[in-house]
Amino acid sequence: MSETHSTTTPSPTPDEPRSPQQVADDVVARVLARAGTALHAGGTVHSSFDGDQLDLEERTSLRRVAGLSTELEDVTEVEYRELRLEKVVLVGVWGSSGAGSANGTLGEAEVSLRELAALAETAGSQVLEGLLQRRAKPDPGTYLGSGKAAELASVVAAVGADTVVVDGELAPSQRRALEDIVRVKVVDRTALILDIFAQHAKSREGKAQVELAQLEYLLPRLRGWGESMSRQAGGQVGGAGAGMGSRGPGETKIELDRRRIRNRMAKLRREIAAMQPARLTKRASRRRNAIPSVAIAGYTNAGKSSLLNRLTNAGVLVENALFATLDPTVRRAETVDGRVYTLADTVGFVRALPHQLVEAFRSTLEEVADADLILHVVDASHPDPEGQIAAVRHVFADIPGAMDVPEIIVLNKADLASPEAIARLRSRELHSIVVSAHSGEGITELQALIADQLPRPGVSVDVVVPYHRGDLVSRVHEHGDIDHEEHTADGTALRARVDESLAAELEAAAVRRA
Repeated sequence: MSETHSTTTPSPTPDEPRSPQQVADDVVARVLARAGTALHAGGTVHSSFDGDQLDLEERTSLRRVAGLSTELEDVTEVEYRELRLEKVVLVGVWGSSGAGSANGTLGEAEVSLRELAALAETAGSQVLEGLLQRRAKPDPGTYLGSGKAAELASVVAAVGADTVVVDGELAPSQRRALEDIVRVKVVDRTALILDIFAQHAKSREGKAQVELAQLEYLLPRLRGWGESMSRQAGGQVGGAGAGMGSRGPGETKIELDRRRIRNRMAKLRREIAAMQPARLTKRASRRRNAIPSVAIAGYTNAGKSSLLNRLTNAGVLVENALFATLDPTVRRAETVDGRVYTLADTVGFVRALPHQLVEAFRSTLEEVADADLILHVVDASHPDPEGQIAAVRHVFADIPGAMDVPEIIVLNKADLASPEAIARLRSRELHSIVVSAHSGEGITELQALIADQLPRPGVSVDVVVPYHRGDLVSRVHEHGDIDHEEHTADGTALRARVDESLAAELEAAAVRRA
């Protein structure tokens, strides 16, 4: 953000008690003043393991900037214009932790509003102002209540904002009522996350999944224009020429839009289902070759892609932004004792991840459930890492089988986190390890822990493999555990542990001993 504004509330004297609203206003001021720290201000820092980052160069080739307008006086400038930053005002509600309230305490509200500011910046906007209101639950009419909504309208007019972002999910009626009061576009947290996903999706499957989630969100929120948009079907047209008794209003425009959206959603579901066999074939191939799999999962911007690059030199995109990478990446890796396994980088999670995205990305999230081990990456420098861990495990609970997979908590960004925070997290999460994907701290220990946790082959063999079947010896080196190897006159003598299919091939090809 290039500039910030905070709400102005008269400061009480030292002996005067502070109202909850004054405390909330102070929180907004602190949040907006430090909004950049939600993304670790200072820009994206890369290591030599991140590669050339060509995807990042492509993403930033057209950048939104402050102070420019898209209204051109000279149409010949159209080839050189840049997109204007959208100016937004943030709105949040805190109070009871019951149904309908996203944040139960002031601390939770502060963390959530900082995250909302980071989401808004990632989507390409400039945060100007923020409002927090304490109430037991959101108002069913305008989310904020009539008085706070009127105050919001005056703030929007004063700072020149063109969008209001609400830290929660709005019902269609709440969004319409709030837009009628503030007279600018109103979006909620769900719509903001969907917009970021739409910007960052690159693969065909990812784009289809995001579009399906957007249409599911849009369908109940279509806004009609009353009877003026109805299609009359009178005379001999009504009822396909049925005449009297069949005349009346026909299909309205909003009904037509809903039907088109439903048809498009049905087509997208068919396309996504058609893409699934390719992913299943790859998984079946890994299972057939007994290749263990490790899934990297965790909160968005926790450093999952940086960790993948550090472990495999994958060179996937690394950016200091929320939901920078969406499409899963699978890379080959080796344990310290030479066993091959795969590392899969999955989509990041966030608090209150839209259920539309969970459903649309279910085929992608199945990588987590099918893994032999989960590396749960946590940003140890975040103000609320425990909340991030809880949010990720909440999504795991929606993926059948994910909670049964062994999990290692990887406390990343150790170079930025305080020793007190790391000690607190390690006391809560016993199966954890401290690393820094940027500096390399703890990476060797993590690789050793992965090797120890991966499943080992269960069939013991003691065979002599003829020299012309060196391919089998190579597979034992790659996928098995060798206890003893010796070159004899008849072939290579092996005592090892391998999987069942490889054991059968070894027994069939083995030299029969006298």
